[in-house]
Amino acid sequence: MKNKTIATWLAFWTGPLGLHRFYLYGFADMLGWLLPIPTALGFYGLERVQQLGQDDQLSWMLIPLLGFTIAGCALNAIVYGLTPIEKWNAKFNPQTDSQLPAGRTQWGTIIGIATALLLGTTVLMASLVFSFQRYFEYQIEAARELSQPT
Repeated sequence: MKNKTIATWLAFWTGPLGLHRFYLYGFADMLGWLLPIPTALGFYGLERVQQLGQDDQLSWMLIPLLGFTIAGCALNAIVYGLTPIEKWNAKFNPQTDSQLPAGRTQWGTIIGIATALLLGTTVLMASLVFSFQRYFEYQIEAARELSQPT
């Protein structure tokens, strides 16, 4: 039986590693195996910033991957938590009663939804700001180079 509260918290805390997908769909789920790739690339971008500084172009392209993956998993947590009990049990517990307690929204689920909403939007906005700031700084620098007489 797949519990909605557990799925919500797994999607929020371990979503970038794909563990919520394995919990819900099993180890044959391809998306669960693919989720760690953008997460690892984002962490690689963070490592490049620490080693090479903030002017490294590859790092400012890789870091948002981590943020968008975290924000997407937070959105998954919200969707899981807000799924009605009948739909949850029909999809993830099809052999059981539609009113099974595993699909009920409990206080733990609500707290998970609120946490995912708060931190997910924060990470998403930070990723967007970082991406746009680096992009526009790069464009300004390129324009300065073009306008300088040689």
